[in-house]
Amino acid sequence: MPQHDPSDGVAETTVIGAEAWPADLVLAVRSSTAAAALAARAWVGRGDKIAADAAAVAAMRAVVIGAPFSGTVVIGEGEKDAAPMLANGERLGSGQGPECDIAVDPLDGTSLAALARPGAVSVIAIAPRGTMFDPAGVFYMEKLIAGAAGLGVLDLRRSPAANLRAYAAACGIAETSLTVAVLDKPRHASLIRELRAAGATVSLTAEGDVSTAIAAATPGTAIDLVMGIGGTPEGVIAACAVRALGGVMLGRMAPQSEAEARGAHAAGRDLARLFEVSDLVASSRALFASSPVT
Repeated sequence: MPQHDPSDGVAETTVIGAEAWPADLVLAVRSSTAAAALAARAWVGRGDKIAADAAAVAAMRAVVIGAPFSGTVVIGEGEKDAAPMLANGERLGSGQGPECDIAVDPLDGTSLAALARPGAVSVIAIAPRGTMFDPAGVFYMEKLIAGAAGLGVLDLRRSPAANLRAYAAACGIAETSLTVAVLDKPRHASLIRELRAAGATVSLTAEGDVSTAIAAATPGTAIDLVMGIGGTPEGVIAACAVRALGGVMLGRMAPQSEAEARGAHAAGRDLARLFEVSDLVASSRALFASSPVT
């Protein structure tokens, strides 16, 4: 179950999956997002997303560098746009305690923070070493995320409208009662039209697909499903939270340029492969923390 902590100077820090980890490690993970969020908040509304991101990265690194674990960064968000980042392959932690994979985004929603718009968060996830999927060179992924009612019901090979109908039937409600979060990007124009034609409410967000993923996997929130193409690094981070929450997450690589597609093929990626949440994080012992920035 999610745990909320209003301390550390941020409005609320959410921790998911804490029960399976040592208390001192949970505290360090929680404190790392709180520190990153506080550092980024100094840049909110100042129009400089790079400075906000860099401040969050430095603050998070300062905490996790001494955390009681031996961690390797698998997802250092920022590679796709050359943003400040905790680098892939970077070793973090004190070297004492469990061996872990780390996925981080010290500031998910950099533009939201720069413009003082809601939805920017600091997030980190850890899992036992070797259990996180490394997307290596494919920066975008098609995602379909929902609560536990979608297990065995949703299928990326079907149309968005068909998945909407199937999920509504599984929940025992009408399609018109469902709200689908979609990133507000030109690539989603046809998806948005199809969902609206099917009767769903479409909640458009400029950035921050980690937050909407968590909302979709959590019963009783304003978001029922997430659909569309977002970042692969964010997808792996979100998968840790979705798995701990018992939700459903399906994915498929979605290169957004010819160069990215060529790189994927050169790396031996199967672009037709369908991923389930257990493919993105193989362990059920994922630990996730999130602190709001805006």
